[in-house]
Amino acid sequence: MSTKPTTTDLQWTELDQRAVDTVRVLAADAVQKVGNGHPGTAMSLAPAAYTLFQKVMRHDPADADWTGRDRFVLSAGHSSLTLYIQLYLAGYGLELDDLKSFRTWGSKTPGHPEYGHTTGVETTTGPLGQGVANAVGMAMAARYERGLFDPDAAPGTSPFDHDIWVIAGDGCLQEGISAEASSMAGHQKLGNLTLLWDDNHISIEGDTETAVSEDTLKRYEAYGWHVQRVEQLPNGDLDPAGLYKALLAAKAETERPSFIAARSIIAWPAPHAQNTEAAHGSALGDAEIAATKKVLGFDPEKTFEVSDEVLAHTREALDRGREAKAEWEKSFAAWRTANPERAAEFDRINAGELPEGWEEKLPVFEAGTSVATRAASGKVLQALGEVIPELWGGSADLAGSNNTTIDKTSSFLPAGNPLPEANPYGRTIHFGIREHSMAAEMNGITLHGNTRVYGGTFLVFSDYMRNAVRLSALMHLPVTYVWTHDSIGLGEDGPTHQPVEHIASLRAIPGLNVVRPADANETAIAWREIQRRWTKVFGKGAPHGLALTRQGVPVYEANDDAAKGGYVLFEADGGEPQVVLIGTGSEVHLAVEAREQLQAAGVPTRVVSMPCVEWFEEQTPEYRESVLPKAVRARVAVEAGIGLTWYRYVGDAGRIVSLEHFGASADAKVLFREFGFTPEHVVAAARESLDAAAR
Repeated sequence: MSTKPTTTDLQWTELDQRAVDTVRVLAADAVQKVGNGHPGTAMSLAPAAYTLFQKVMRHDPADADWTGRDRFVLSAGHSSLTLYIQLYLAGYGLELDDLKSFRTWGSKTPGHPEYGHTTGVETTTGPLGQGVANAVGMAMAARYERGLFDPDAAPGTSPFDHDIWVIAGDGCLQEGISAEASSMAGHQKLGNLTLLWDDNHISIEGDTETAVSEDTLKRYEAYGWHVQRVEQLPNGDLDPAGLYKALLAAKAETERPSFIAARSIIAWPAPHAQNTEAAHGSALGDAEIAATKKVLGFDPEKTFEVSDEVLAHTREALDRGREAKAEWEKSFAAWRTANPERAAEFDRINAGELPEGWEEKLPVFEAGTSVATRAASGKVLQALGEVIPELWGGSADLAGSNNTTIDKTSSFLPAGNPLPEANPYGRTIHFGIREHSMAAEMNGITLHGNTRVYGGTFLVFSDYMRNAVRLSALMHLPVTYVWTHDSIGLGEDGPTHQPVEHIASLRAIPGLNVVRPADANETAIAWREIQRRWTKVFGKGAPHGLALTRQGVPVYEANDDAAKGGYVLFEADGGEPQVVLIGTGSEVHLAVEAREQLQAAGVPTRVVSMPCVEWFEEQTPEYRESVLPKAVRARVAVEAGIGLTWYRYVGDAGRIVSLEHFGASADAKVLFREFGFTPEHVVAAARESLDAAAR
């Protein structure tokens, strides 16, 4: 339960100071031992990270996944030792040997923090600014979670009230993604979010005056944040008492996100390395480390020196964590008693289970009609929304085109927003024209837990999202991307909006499942399969990208084998297939029409719909052989994008009907005709493949 602080007095002992100085020498020693890394920021940030983990945050090192915990995000992920050393000192399971094996093969302390790899790491950070957006997503998810389970509780009284803390550096705030996310946080009035800015004025190229001259605090004031600055001590070090006071003031501010600027000196107090760009990303050297240890009162001949008294003192975090969790569990038990139905819902959602009968709500579309898959997706979402309350999401200002509005009467907007549908716990997220931060916020929402999120934009704008999408895959996060207008079929908007290389390049991301359904029924089956596969267990979850059409496409009879990624949509008539036509998305109907012409000419032809090559590759060799038999060498793959995906499926005798150049501005039917996406062209390619297979 979050409570406002009653005092700003910091209890700071000699042991606390010795622990902070221990952090500094450990950071220097760890980088020196491996020969590479980023010691300077970990040294200068030691008082801030220590104050957070030992004095402010509500967390239990013995239970890193406790629902009621605060979340900590190190957006400045290059300074991973800032986090690792606090996890070691607090008792999360890291030990001194783990720090000694920093950045080496098989260690628990890789170069940047990795979610699922090291206990206590809430998200994978590395690309600068991603952590800021992750934290914004976590703060959004915390509010939505409260709305699911305890919407009527007074502020600060719910077991679902907790805080999100993030440390960011100069690089994080220069990256555009942090600006997008910070704007969103201010607009949403995320009072449960605090960002501590390590204002050290140093980047790889030297003083940040080389690149930045803006007033960052005024920028955050303009975003609508509560802004503070913590002054340095006379010796240049960070001031723990000032930090503590600012952090508590941020915690007390519940109507706005909080921004704390802390001017630090990188590598403080190294006599010669402090305030230099070299200290950012290079080992300090034995002589400089020895000199630093003398300044701090450590034996320069010893490495990785941690006194028993310091470790016993910092491991008291385990006792405080146990007490905080026990207090929370009392309030949680009282909530369960008072809210049995919501408690049952919490148990279901927390377990990753779906409500009984949810699949019965999925629409089935009439064969023989024509429906755009984006429109079908919208109908599926609204149907699922009726029975899966934890499912929420929206669009980067393209909801009308993406068909991502799950509830028109309920928008996720803070109290005080003038729109009539505004609801702090609303279902529909308006991410704004911020594709990059949308994707990273979705990662943060998923990492937070207890909700299922999706977000939409045009497929061509996945370029803006790619870095965050890659991290979704790296973290095995079950986020769902809804990418519409998936080909030249979008028409007159022209080549700037027509994706050509995007599908193939997204399929190249390991762990991302790209689903391009052929019709409305495949779209419904795809959404069903995505929900079935949803899990936040590390290594078992996966992100999905749905690529959906703007234009109407023919609807075929529903076939559950679509969930296998590839299946026989139409079998050859008149004997074993002589040629296999593989289609995906809006090009499946071209394969179907080409089959009719080939069959009429006496060529038994099979059509395979391949909505998701990643799902297909998961199937047994026997199943894949049953769909694409090796004996049938004549094959044609059809997709209105570059053909990179399909070479492994068509083989040496196969042909690919693809688009190896940018599109043009014209009606979709004209473009398909002019660029060779016609049944006749597919038939011609099939005959070429038959000839090649016969040689």
